[in-house]
Order: sequence, then C-alpha cells, then structure tokens
Amino acid sequence: MIIWQELAEHGRRVADRRIEELFAAEGRAEAFSARLGEMLFDYSKTNIDETARGMLLRLAEETGVAERREAMFTGVKINETEGRAVLHTALRNLAGSVIVDGEEVMDEVRATHRRMQDFARDLRQGRIAGQGGPITDVVNIGIGGSDLGPAMACLALSPYADGPRCHFVSNVDGAHIHDVLSGLEPATTLVIVASKTFTTIETMTNARTARGWMAAKVSEPGAQFAAVSTAGDKTAAFGIDPARVFGFADWVGGRYSVWGPVGLSLMIAIGPERFDEFLAGGAAMDAHFRAAPFAQNLPVLLALVGIWHNQICGHATRAVLPYDQRLARLPAYLQQLEMESNGKRVAMDGSELTRESGPVVWGEPGTNGQHAFFQLIHQGTRVVPCEFLLAREGHEPGLAHQHRLLAANCLAQSEALMRGRSYDEARERMAGRGLTGDELERQANHRVFPGNRPSTTLLYPRLTPYTLGQIIALYEHRVFVEGVILGINSFDQWGVELGKELALALEPMLEGRESPADKDGSTQMLLGYLRG
Repeated sequence: MIIWQELAEHGRRVADRRIEELFAAEGRAEAFSARLGEMLFDYSKTNIDETARGMLLRLAEETGVAERREAMFTGVKINETEGRAVLHTALRNLAGSVIVDGEEVMDEVRATHRRMQDFARDLRQGRIAGQGGPITDVVNIGIGGSDLGPAMACLALSPYADGPRCHFVSNVDGAHIHDVLSGLEPATTLVIVASKTFTTIETMTNARTARGWMAAKVSEPGAQFAAVSTAGDKTAAFGIDPARVFGFADWVGGRYSVWGPVGLSLMIAIGPERFDEFLAGGAAMDAHFRAAPFAQNLPVLLALVGIWHNQICGHATRAVLPYDQRLARLPAYLQQLEMESNGKRVAMDGSELTRESGPVVWGEPGTNGQHAFFQLIHQGTRVVPCEFLLAREGHEPGLAHQHRLLAANCLAQSEALMRGRSYDEARERMAGRGLTGDELERQANHRVFPGNRPSTTLLYPRLTPYTLGQIIALYEHRVFVEGVILGINSFDQWGVELGKELALALEPMLEGRESPADKDGSTQMLLGYLRG
C-alpha cells in the first residue's frame, strides 16, 4: 500500500525535527487536539504535522476502518479465526438492537443485566446474606479479563463504593488466595467464580481452595458462591444455585467483558445505578466513535498517534502514565487489552506481517513513576512515547493543594520530555555553581536532556463512573482501529494456548508420575531441582 511508503518517507524527513518548532505556528495546540464533551485529548506534543496527519487519516480510510467499525457494531463475525461477532459494545447499549445470525441478542443482554441488578441490590441491602449475616466481603476469583477489568474498575471507583468490600484473586500461586482469604470471615463472604467455561485451571484451582476454606466454617458453602459462566452443568456440579449464575455470549471476549457479568463485583461495590453510569460513559464513547469525523474522533486519533510512533518512528514501547492514583491498575489492564489483542505475527489471511504489530505497553501512576523509571524516559537511549492521564479535580476537596501539585508534575513532565535541556543550558548552570575546566564539561554532560520525546495528554473533569466508562471504551476502540490498520484480528489470542497445554503435561512430571525423558535438557534439569 503506497500510503505506508509515503508515511515512512515523511517520517524519515522529519525524524530530527524538534517538536518545539511546530509550536511556532499559531494555534498548534488547538489544531492538534480533540474533545468529547469535557474530555480533552492533546497530541500536539508529538512530531505529527499537518502532512503526517493527513497521511495517517488517509491510512485509516484506505484500510477500511469505517467499514470494519460498522461491521463490528452490527454483529458481523469480524473475529474470523473463531467465527464470532465482536459485540462487547452491546453490553453497554441496553436500549439498542443487534441481530446476530438472524436473531435479536439484546433481549438476553437486558435480561441478564436485570438479574445482575436484582442480585446486587438484594446483596447490598442484606436480603441475600451469608450464614453469619449480611455479606461484608466479596471475593472475585478469575484471571486475565475476568480479573483485570473489575479489579481495575473497583479501585478506580472506590470513592463510590458503598457496598461490601471487594477483593480479587487471580494467581494460581497459593500465596495470593491465602493472603486474600486470611483476613476475611467465611460466614459473611460471597465468592464469585468468573470463568466462562468453568474449566480455567488457575481459576478453578483457586475456587476449590475457596470452597474448602468456606466449608470449614459454613454448613452450606455453595450458598455463598456465585458464578460468571456459561457452563451451567459445571456450576451446578460445583454446588452453585442456577439463580446465581450469570452467563454471556461467545461474542464477548474476556478482556472486553467488564461491561457485563464479569463486572458483577463492581456492580455490587458501587450499586446498579452507578454501574449504569459506567455503561453510559462507554456508550457515549461508542456513539462518538461511530459518528465523529476521523479528524475529530478520539479513538481514531489515539490509534493514529500509536501507529505513527510504533510503525513509522520505530518506537517499540509506550508508557501509560495516569496521574490519578486510583487508576493504578489501568496500565496493567491496558497491557492485556493491547498486547493480547494486537500482539500478533500474521495478518487476517494467515500471511506473515510485513511490519511490526502492537507495541509493548507498560506504566505506573505518577508521581511514583518519576522516582522510578522516568530517568530512562528522559535520558535513556531509547525513545518511549508517553500517554499522560489527569483529572481536573480530585475527590478530596480538602486536599486540593495536593491535586494542584499532582497536576503541575504531570504538565511539567510532558513539557520536559519535549523541551529537554541543551548542553549550553546545562553548562551555564554548572558554571553558575563555580565549576570550571574538565569538571565543568563532565558535569554539564550528565545534565543534558535530549528532549524531543513525544507524549499525549488526556484530561477529564473527574474520575467518575461515567468518565471511567469513556476512558475504557476509548482504549478499546483505539486497539480496534490499530488492528484494522495493521490487518490483524484483535479478538483472538492463540498465543496463550501453547504454554497452557505444556503446563498440563508438566504437572504429572513434577509429581513424579510421568517421566520427563522427552523434554529438553534444561527442562529436565529444572524439573529435577523442583522435585528435590
């Protein structure tokens, strides 16, 4: 495709240009930003100029983003390797209509949502109780999308949490479930087991451990379990009342599932009304994504910035830096969302990709990151594009001065990444401290910041359920757009299968029941060590 060549050539032409130079043109910030209501996305601190943006918008058009977008929203089976529609958006569009294989799917979505609401209300108001009285704690047992989404969202919306305390167990390492359960009272705890097939080995291992813990003090442990699963026979065999089993269709992928039954723990924590506000935020971003022109479309622009930095500039990673402590789990959530979705090596037709696929995504909240890895971002030899997120105001009015300091740090970091500090500026500083000669030169060199390092900033009024819904949907659609442009399927995850298969074969070898003779020398040595 010629547009890729044109973008690559333009990227080489401007590679050494300073981002600061672009601000010589009046209105740079306004021209290279976009809004949705009170949400502001600023991408002006990147090396994208009008020519590059025009080419990137052309790329989105020529790769069929608009057509693929409509196919997704209308239930076409765009997950071609698994023969499935991709309809997580339907979970937050409760007033809509979607037809899959000739059948309306929204009736079942709405019915499940109502059941979740009734269950959450009854639990929160004490009508559903444990053997020891009203439920005080909820333990969600899942892994991947069945854990990262609700765990991230519960932390993010903790100011709105007025229901039972929510806890999350994911790792099959026994330390995780031990440490979570050790502070809880079984008689007033509800356990939610989140596994669509009810066969996920990590989740079911932890579920059995939790049931044993419950049974030690509760006469009917199954009565204090609920499940997020479509395997009704398996949940019944586990002892869970069918009225407490909430399923969802195969057109909802795990990492996109927090909007439905996987979000049950969140609904219990913040209440059905607040949960519906969360859904409304996601639906608002959906409507914007479907209707806004590409040049003002937040998900499209966020994706195009990502394509520019990764595929054109060759920056292999990006850092997600929420200056919002309650979004501490957002980088991990986006790590799965982006890397499991777009970490592929072949195109839709099975041919090998001719360019890089998705980037490595990582990050931590500011200002903590400033005292950890920002050294590398500012002065390291690799360029790491940064994505800052910041609320205009926090939830603690009595600590407004701390929020101002937080905001100042966020803006300072993006400015410093762009501006840097020249050798002459560093030398003048050191000379002002009385240094001369070789020591002056040496110390000045250590204080040079190359700058010209790109970043984007997403601002929002406050981290509310509605705003969180917007943010998650924004990133979901960003992943979708990047996947379409790269020609890959963002909705399967075959890369997780091989390790799982090998783990099943290795367990009996660790127990000494089977011989590891067909394993490589390294694996045999490691098995021998672990067997003692």
